[in-house]
Order: sequence, then C-alpha cells, then structure tokens
Amino acid sequence: MSRTILITGATSGFGKAIAEKFAQGGYRVCITGRRADRLAAVKSELETRYGTTVFTACFDVRDNAQVDAAMNELKKHVTRIDILVNNAGLAAGLSTIDEGSLDDWETMIDTNVKGLLYMTRQVLPMMREQASGHIINIGSTAGKGVYKNGNVYCATKYAVDALSQATRIDMLPYGIKVTAINPGMAETEFSLVRFKGDEERARNMYAGVNALQAEDIADIAWYCATLPPHVCINDLTVTCLTQVNSVYNIKEADRVKPKEL
Repeated sequence: MSRTILITGATSGFGKAIAEKFAQGGYRVCITGRRADRLAAVKSELETRYGTTVFTACFDVRDNAQVDAAMNELKKHVTRIDILVNNAGLAAGLSTIDEGSLDDWETMIDTNVKGLLYMTRQVLPMMREQASGHIINIGSTAGKGVYKNGNVYCATKYAVDALSQATRIDMLPYGIKVTAINPGMAETEFSLVRFKGDEERARNMYAGVNALQAEDIADIAWYCATLPPHVCINDLTVTCLTQVNSVYNIKEADRVKPKEL
C-alpha cells in the first residue's frame, strides 16, 4: 500500500518542494493551503508528472473550526497518514518589540504555533492507532538564536522547537518519530510575505548570498523520512555555507575562495 504524506502550506516554497519530492518517491500526497487555485495547480502538476494521487484541502491553519471541518472531510478519503509535515508558517514585520504590530504578532502566533498544534492534534490519534508515523516540523534558525527585531517571530520558532521535543517525548511509547528541521536563509516567498509584498526589500535580503533553496529542504525531509525504522533525527539545523546562525553571515563575495587543485 502506498504511504501517505500530509503537508501544510504546500502551495509554494518548502511545502510545494516537499510535495513534489515525495510524489516523485511514490507517496500519496495530501496538500493544504489557503489558496484554492494554487492547490489545484499543484495537484494537477504532481498527478500529471508523477502519476500519484493528490488530495487537497483548502483552509487556514489559524482557524481551528476550518481545520476540523477540512480534516474531517479529508479523513473520509484518507484513513492512514504516515508523515505529517507542519510547514505552514510565516514572519510578519521586522521591528522592535515596543513598536511591533499586534496584528502581525497574532498572525505569527496563530499560524506558527497554534496552527501547528491544531494539525498535530488532528493527525496524532491516527498515528497512535497505527503505532507508527513521522511528524516533521519546519522550524528555523530563529528558534535557535534571537536576532534584532525578530522578537515575536523568534519566540514562535522557539515554541516549535519546544513542541517538537515535547511531542517526541509524549509519542515515545507509540514508535512515532518527530523531527524538527530548522533552515536558515532560504530564497522562497518568506521575505516577500514578511515585508508585505515589497519585492525590492525581499530581494535585498538575499543579495550576494547563495541561499538555501526550497529543494534543499525537500531533500533533507526525504532523507529524514527514509532512514531505517530504528533511526530518528530529532533535530537538524541547516544553513547555507555563508551563514552560521541568525546573527552571523557574510556575502558570498566576502568569503575566502578555495584554491584550485
């Protein structure tokens, strides 16, 4: 029987790349997101290219009533979920905490923390019943070290780190794996969302940097998910070569180039 993966926030970036990687690997794929047109496009693309079955569910992870309704409908068609990727997340704004937008704070907390909790609560009972499964939470280097003006976003990603550890402990008797993947600078729609559509400002975030790409994170998710049953990667932090953490990074032009052999 084909294995099934459920990915939140799968209409772009990491989520879409992970969906493609696992579809290519023969998985049945369930994708969720807020944009019905994009979900339909991704479904069509994956089914045409890889011949796999793709289920879609259009809802906002911030709204538990929407999550509940959509998941109840999905469970009519999907009775087993082998992997849940809690990918839906975002940053909104970049300001000191005394000048932060309450709307931005609530959006980040509701998406990055509560959305992850809502989805985990929906899927874990299925995995418990199976006595198997794998939850992959997409965190961030922002959950490993705080940077200037990152305050609430960093706090939400620290929460993802803590919840990943706690879920691993709680699910230990059931043989359910939990992996946190914490990317650094990645060239996706992340900065475009953070800066509310300001394309120039978003581009400048990656100027001169050979940043991570969505496909890099998809490859890592695949690796973590296809290890032997007795092996579980609990926590993984990944950056591009010129970034150490949320604070220390340099431009590609500023690093010492290797000597040719």
